[in-house]
Amino acid sequence: MPAAASTPPRVVIAIDPHKASWTAVAVDNRLQPLAAIRVEVNRDGYRQLRRFAGRWSHAVWAVEGATGLGATLTSRLAADGVDVVDVPAKLARRVRMLSTGHGRKTDQADALSVGIAAHTAARLNTAVVDETIAALRCLTEHRDDLVRGRTQIVNRLHALLAQLIPAGLPRGLTADNAAAALRGIRPRAVSARTMRQVAVELLQEVRRLDRRIDEATATLSAAVAASGTTLTDLHGIGDVTAAKILARAGAVNRFRSQAAFASYCGVAPIEVSSGDIQRHRLSRAGDRQLNYALHVMAMAMAMAQIKRATPGRDYYQHKRAAGKTHKEAMRCLKRRLSDVVYRTMIKDTETSLLPAG
Repeated sequence: MPAAASTPPRVVIAIDPHKASWTAVAVDNRLQPLAAIRVEVNRDGYRQLRRFAGRWSHAVWAVEGATGLGATLTSRLAADGVDVVDVPAKLARRVRMLSTGHGRKTDQADALSVGIAAHTAARLNTAVVDETIAALRCLTEHRDDLVRGRTQIVNRLHALLAQLIPAGLPRGLTADNAAAALRGIRPRAVSARTMRQVAVELLQEVRRLDRRIDEATATLSAAVAASGTTLTDLHGIGDVTAAKILARAGAVNRFRSQAAFASYCGVAPIEVSSGDIQRHRLSRAGDRQLNYALHVMAMAMAMAQIKRATPGRDYYQHKRAAGKTHKEAMRCLKRRLSDVVYRTMIKDTETSLLPAG
């Protein structure tokens, strides 16, 4: 009788993506590297990658941060009908730190860690680049950059005004406040005149950035409306916060439970029990942008509109009455709100799949 055909060993084409290069390592089911290649991020580089992977039939592609820095490659592979396993950067980093190389960091070592993680980790998701989410992420990051730049210029303007005005100016400096202050300053000394001139130029830059931020916010609001999300119906979530949640969370179906989503947001307490002692500590992990979005939502519920009765405010006050500090009560509220956000996003996803009419 002829021998039964043996199943070919599973090979993972593991990718460590960068802005200018892709490093690939073929990793077999013994977790050993078979070959490696580094290519530029362009059309020729993509063709070289495909030829490299073609040496192993039925190879599985795994990309670190497939919907983030690796989104360009993921999109090209998806267009060619190739599925990609998304390997979280933190998981790949843990593999590298536990390896026999003592955590040495090179592009090839990073790619090998991605391949080992793809072989050994459970419940890794197939990457899906959602165009709407990608657009929202681009818009939120652009607006964040503008706001960050404005903050830096306002700080410089405030420092100059503090030297020109003996009493200085209060916090929360606006372009109108700065303009009013500058109109009353007519220095004679050369240094003071120079500082005033620079302050005027900085004021003009602040006004320009204010206009750009307003335009970016309007574009972001239109994109949120077009997405059909109902996150903005929740108390404490506006267009900017909703866009940040959608952009950072990505496809909500990739989270297997509310607890998994809370852990990704960094609002799930970490158990640090030992023996008969059961306790938890604050998580410092998770996506900090999502964590901040939930914090904004919690503050709106618990503090900003304290006179208005909301479930969030009642929950916060219940925790305070139970003896928890403000910070502890806020952490509990953020954990509860992550469940609300998760259920809302799941509902939106299910609704969008319903047949029209």
